[in-house]
Amino acid sequence: MALVYEAYDTMLERPVAIKLLKQDFVDNQAFRERFRQEAKSAANLSHPNIVTVHDFGFDDNGVYIVMEFVPGTDLKSRINENGVFSLVEGLPLIMQACAGLGYAHRAGIVHCDVKPQNMLVTRDNRLKITDFGIARALSTINSQEKYDVVWGSPQYIAPEQAAGSPPTPASDVYSLGVVIYELFSGHLPFVADDSEELARLRIEKDPPSPRVFNPEIPESLEKVILKVLSKEPAQRYRTADQLGQVLSTLYNQAINLDHPIPPVPGIIPDRMINPPATPLPVITERQEEKNKIDWKTIWLELACVLFVGGLIPFWLYIWLFIRNLIH
Repeated sequence: MALVYEAYDTMLERPVAIKLLKQDFVDNQAFRERFRQEAKSAANLSHPNIVTVHDFGFDDNGVYIVMEFVPGTDLKSRINENGVFSLVEGLPLIMQACAGLGYAHRAGIVHCDVKPQNMLVTRDNRLKITDFGIARALSTINSQEKYDVVWGSPQYIAPEQAAGSPPTPASDVYSLGVVIYELFSGHLPFVADDSEELARLRIEKDPPSPRVFNPEIPESLEKVILKVLSKEPAQRYRTADQLGQVLSTLYNQAINLDHPIPPVPGIIPDRMINPPATPLPVITERQEEKNKIDWKTIWLELACVLFVGGLIPFWLYIWLFIRNLIH
């Protein structure tokens, strides 16, 4: 659909990425509208785990989007290079994807094309979601909609989308589940020669356990993955935020809590959200002596107050008596 170029913004003196609609689609109104919708959807989302859109327009070269330049590669390339990820390596990346998509869901946007190719990873392991080309605003979706033409990536699309039903945030959660499956098992849950067969498998079959491919996957993570890959949206986590909270718990269990938690970009560890209680100060014997109530001093001070207070009426009487003598 488009070509992406690295470019340089001479006005603000910064690198940018320019996404240019291919010439084959420039005259197609449907593709031009999809391209404009991508820019509009992403431009309304400001989050550290979503690629920022700076500008949209058209000129003699075609229709373009100017975006934040993310140095690094996409998650699919990382999977192909690294193979199976460990929990400590992979969960922080997925937690960031959940944070970005969760923010989009709260803003009323469904991405509809979640896949590792649309997750950019920097050299310091910061992940950013990109490509909102077929994103939908929840306010424009009718639950009774039905489509003959399905937009999406066959390997990652949710069963309801493959069947032509409208997407929901749970559809993005399913696609995230496929990414998690692939990240930790090294395989996709369904494999077929064509997209129609993939759609049929996704609608009719349950995925094999990821532990078939990687027995080192903990049972707790296996349960989460299979829950997320449920055919029925109601059986999954409703939003990416909910999935992210569950994965955060698994991440904390996967590391040695006797050592500092490795920093996860954009994620606040649980121990920072709920810091341990501050221990009470130790009170020494000398401090206890200072804290004891000195009753002798208190009674002496009280007697002084009563004595001075009792003299006030006496001197007032003397002053009135002298005043009457004078007059």
